[in-house]
Parts: sequence; structure tokens; C-alpha cells
Amino acid sequence: MIFDSLLGAFSVDMGIDLGTCNTLVCVRGEGIVLNEPSVVAVRRGTNQVLNNGNAVGLFAKEMLGKTPGSIEAIRPLKDGVIADFDITEAMLGYFIRKVHGRRRLVKPRVVIAIPSGITAVEKRAVYNSAERAGARRVYLVDEPMAAGIGAGLPIAESTASMIVDIGGGTTEVAIMALADICVCESIRVAGDDMDETIVNYMRRTYNLMIGCQTAERIKIQIGSVGEFPGGEKEMEVRGRDMISGLPRKTVINSGEVRDALREPVGQIVDCVIRTLEKAEPELAADLVENGIHLAGGGALLHGIGEWMAGITGLECHVVDDALSCVARGTAVYLENLSAWKDTMESEDDQA
Repeated sequence: MIFDSLLGAFSVDMGIDLGTCNTLVCVRGEGIVLNEPSVVAVRRGTNQVLNNGNAVGLFAKEMLGKTPGSIEAIRPLKDGVIADFDITEAMLGYFIRKVHGRRRLVKPRVVIAIPSGITAVEKRAVYNSAERAGARRVYLVDEPMAAGIGAGLPIAESTASMIVDIGGGTTEVAIMALADICVCESIRVAGDDMDETIVNYMRRTYNLMIGCQTAERIKIQIGSVGEFPGGEKEMEVRGRDMISGLPRKTVINSGEVRDALREPVGQIVDCVIRTLEKAEPELAADLVENGIHLAGGGALLHGIGEWMAGITGLECHVVDDALSCVARGTAVYLENLSAWKDTMESEDDQA
């Protein structure tokens, strides 16, 4: 371990929020240095990454839904876990190389945030992909813990803190105290399901086929749980007519999107209620004062905090920079790696 610490002085150790939609990488002492979509462009029928292995992230996302027959744009993670091992390895390798730069003689130590509900097999897949991608040693930390630390919650104290991390593939709900998770629920309903719900709504209501990127733009621009203060918003949507097969555009308003999102948002709130029901009375008493903290991209959906507060009776706060709090949490773990490594899972625990 002393030798490993010495090597750490010559490597760029990094924390990775390996998300279904976006991957964020932070470096100890520098903060977040990379934030790119979890997308890889390959030659169809192979695992050969285009552009000499560099068709990853922003470059590849521009191809989603627009690729010719010879190219395929792949999102290798689904529901927060690895769906395509080889492509994930190529993606991680690209990100590690991009951040680590020319200092390749000493491989980096890597802290990766993972969903709390994944299986041992899925954890092993993360270890193997990261190590083959160039990591010297891999540590895993649960996303709710990383999100709580990144949000600045007092999770090491005896008072209870509650985090709801709504990502792209999973929603993590956890109550934490004394530097550990007391109660946790993880469901595979999150931002991607909201996008899919909007796609289905447009097809069912307007006979208009739209892509996932268009659905995401609709969600970001006019998606909501509650009404907008200044009245309903409208947005022009373009796609392919299902009857004529020709390009067409239409206009939808935020009220329609709100109705479409009711089901996935309802499942997330149900998960929050189940978690609260499992909490010990003393933990529940703390939450009356401390409330619920929302993190992840889904926390930015207009009105979701107020709606959740109305159902649970607890105050709901959206954390600062909700999109990056998990990555910032992994950075704190990196800074305290020698002290906290026993609280994280490493490959030795999987043996």
C-alpha cells in the first residue's frame, strides 16, 4: 500500500461518474475536467471505434439517430449498468487517456460511482472494464453516498440525510447517517424513461415519430411537474409523420408534456415513499427538519421538488449543480482515499 501511495504521486488519479447518459470525470485538486455523453460510434457489426478510437462522447452523440448504414452510435450503458462490455471498455479507455494525458508510465487509481442496486456480476463488469481500460486500481462507491458528499450533506454525522438522485437510467433514493446508508431503494426509472414516454405520447397523440434527442429537448425546455408561473409554454416539434411518412412539424405545450410525464414521475415518488416507510423512527424525525435533497438531471425538471414536497410533507431542496454532485463526491473520496478506502469496495472484496 505504501508503494501504491508513492505511485499515486506520479499518476493522475480520477473519480468517474459512469452514467447512462453522461460520464463525468474529476481529478484530485482540479475538479471536474471532463463531461461528455456516454455514446460511442462504431463500424456496424464490429466493435471498431471510428476516428482511430476517438469517436466517443460529444463527437458520437451528434450521430445518434442520424447514422448511415455502415455506422452505429451506441450507448453502452443501460439502466445504470454495463450493457456492452467491449464498447464500455473502449469508452472508458478514451476518457482515461484524455484525462491522464501523456503520463502513461503510471496508471491511475480510479473511483467509480455505481448504482446501489446492481448485482455482484454487474460490479465485476465495472471492475474488468475499468482495469482493461487502463486503471491501476479500481474502487467502487455507491452513487447515493457520492451524491450526498458532493451535495455537502452531513452524512458522517448521526443526523439523517436523504438524497434522491434522478439520473439517466436509475433513480437512487437513500437515507444516510454515520457515513453509511441506512435505507436505500433503487429503481430503473429515470430520465431515459421520461424521454421514452414523450416519444410514445407524440406517436400516440400526433402520429409523429420523434427521436430520443428531440424528446430530451422537449423535456428540458417545457417539461414540468407543476404549472409554470407565467402560463403554459409551447414548443415546435419536428419529426416524421407515421401515416404519410413525410417530415412534419407540430406545436405542443407544457401541459401535454406534464400529462405524459405523470407516470414515470409517479413511480419515482412512490420509490421515495417506500424508502421513507422503511426508515427507523429516529431517522424519520431528523428528516422532518432536514428534508429531502434532489440531485441528478431529473432534479432540474420544473416543479418536481414542490410536487414531491406536497406528497411527502417534507421540504425538498434541489442541490447546487445537481448534474455534477456525484462526480464531485468521487473527487472528495479521491482526496481522502487513504482514510476512506476501507469503506469502498475494491477488487479484493470481489475475490
